Amino acid sequence: MLTTVFREKDKYVFDSIVETYLKDGRPVSSSLITQKSKLSISSATVRNIMVKLERLGFLHQPHTSAGRIPTDEGLRFYVNSMFDEDMLPKRSVELLTREFSVEEADFNSLLSHVSKTLSDYTDNLGFVISPSISKVNFRHLRFIKISDVKVMIILVTTSKLVLTEVVKTKDYYTQGELDNASRYINENFRGKSLFNAQEYLLKDMPKFKMRFEDIIQKLLSLLQAYMSQEDTEGKLFLEGTSKLLMNPDFLEKENLYSLLKSFEEKARLTKLLTDVISLDRVKVLIGSELDIPNISDCSIILSHYGYDRQVLGSLGVLGPKRIPYKKIIPLVESVAKKLSKAISSDH
Repeated sequence: MLTTVFREKDKYVFDSIVETYLKDGRPVSSSLITQKSKLSISSATVRNIMVKLERLGFLHQPHTSAGRIPTDEGLRFYVNSMFDEDMLPKRSVELLTREFSVEEADFNSLLSHVSKTLSDYTDNLGFVISPSISKVNFRHLRFIKISDVKVMIILVTTSKLVLTEVVKTKDYYTQGELDNASRYINENFRGKSLFNAQEYLLKDMPKFKMRFEDIIQKLLSLLQAYMSQEDTEGKLFLEGTSKLLMNPDFLEKENLYSLLKSFEEKARLTKLLTDVISLDRVKVLIGSELDIPNISDCSIILSHYGYDRQVLGSLGVLGPKRIPYKKIIPLVESVAKKLSKAISSDH
């Protein structure tokens, strides 16, 4: 709706200010825009446009004698315009997508590699939140007793990736009971998820009560214990914290350490990311939009990955608000699609 306020010159001046600031990190003067302009435009006209943009809340003048810098609202308008006008470049994305393989591999190693790839290509913090095992379609599954109160789930996805998780239980299981439960799950639910299996068993329990009551009761108890644990835990893979420490935009190192601590509160982060995006679109959160203490000077570019319209996990990049949005948005989108393909492929 705000685009109707902008003339061509307004938009040109605004984009020039934002892109110059993103590159240099300093207030942008009217004379600098005039020098760089490809349009026939005077310094006085640029100053008038700057006043108008400041009145709209898109620019801020940090000092009386200084130029302007974009506000969070201004950066939001700039990013939204890129999506609306399809200005995001597609070049260089192919190189990134070749960086990790969808061949048979340990899943945690793959996610760690993805977070490192995001960090390496952006010089910022790359992160991946692992999927809930319960939501991934499996080829094979096994329960292994590792103590009286712990059971390990080993799950091989339909794309032959291996996921493991340890479940804390209040019930006692023998390995024989766990083998029976594993066998039952593999015979009846191969190609589906543990979440699907639990829903089916809860719904149709009366049908099986006479023949399989002991196995199903034990299995349901184990699945419910895991689902409850899964709601409060989640693995977060982070790469590139040292790059943030060296970034001149973060002058207050204590604030940065606090930022990282806040970011690593996995349950809160997972809720944030789940709330803000759908599976098919990259989301950009800028400064105060994050609503997390000590991250108001940052931006997050993120996307979900998954399959069949089902969100499994999230990935993205965290950096200063002065981040190269045009470069990072398509990279995050491309990596999310590649990881989704790796999970959903049936080799």
